[in-house]
Amino acid sequence: MPSPSTPTLPTLRGPDVGIPPRRMHFDHAPDMPRYMYGDNATASMLFAVLSGFFPPGEQFFVDSVRHYRTRVTDPTLKAQVSGFVGQEAIHSAEHDRLNEFFLDRGIDLTVADRAVRTSLAILERLPARSQLACTAFMEHFTALLGEQLLTHDDFRARANPDALPMWMWHALEELEHKSVSYDVYEVVGNRRLERILAIPVVAATMLPAILASWAYLLVREGTYRNPDDLLRGIGILFGRRGFVTRILRRLPAFGLPDYHPARHDTSAIEAEWRERLFGEDGALLDQARYLPT
Repeated sequence: MPSPSTPTLPTLRGPDVGIPPRRMHFDHAPDMPRYMYGDNATASMLFAVLSGFFPPGEQFFVDSVRHYRTRVTDPTLKAQVSGFVGQEAIHSAEHDRLNEFFLDRGIDLTVADRAVRTSLAILERLPARSQLACTAFMEHFTALLGEQLLTHDDFRARANPDALPMWMWHALEELEHKSVSYDVYEVVGNRRLERILAIPVVAATMLPAILASWAYLLVREGTYRNPDDLLRGIGILFGRRGFVTRILRRLPAFGLPDYHPARHDTSAIEAEWRERLFGEDGALLDQARYLPT
């Protein structure tokens, strides 16, 4: 017990270190177009698959970080871990609600859910630190995805305005906590070879699940009978300046000797979107049930 002369330092929380878990509630408009991205089934179904992957995927992220929580002694990183866990839990809950909205419209993500859980079950057989390395790589991907959502003008121009708010909020928070899993990995022993191996391991387990789930939805939508939609969607996603192409180009940076998520500074993007979404006249204030102060 501290002596009377010893001040008790306040315990830091997620909001104190820039990772506030914002409790959100998104009501998805019943008249929202079926294809939220450019009125294109091919591209829209890929985003539906991502939404289906997020709840179990983010639980894997949280579990792999929590496994080493007792090894974290730095008060700032402890608070960042708490903020990370809180944000990911709320992301999962909101994507569960979005996935139910998809199901009500006949877009069944059951196959996507089973596929990602099967892939994650394979990763869960790895040693705990390798799981954390895989999480750090997948968080590298989600940070790049978030940055694209916030900075890719073509995405926001094509996306339906009713669908954008949830994706913008999620994107901002992915940038806010992008370094947490990697910093915990550094605490338990960052091994470059293990990081490099995480890239093909994640690709070999997760990529087939994504592609199979996407193909399943496209068949259900009858998109294979619409080559114009297929070609346009693939161009939007994987063309020379495509949405996914820009992410794929930057994924290998994870294996570089001097890699750290913070080396790519996104603080200005985060500040801009915090103000746009949650500032005095923020676009998402009506969706926020609680904003940490």
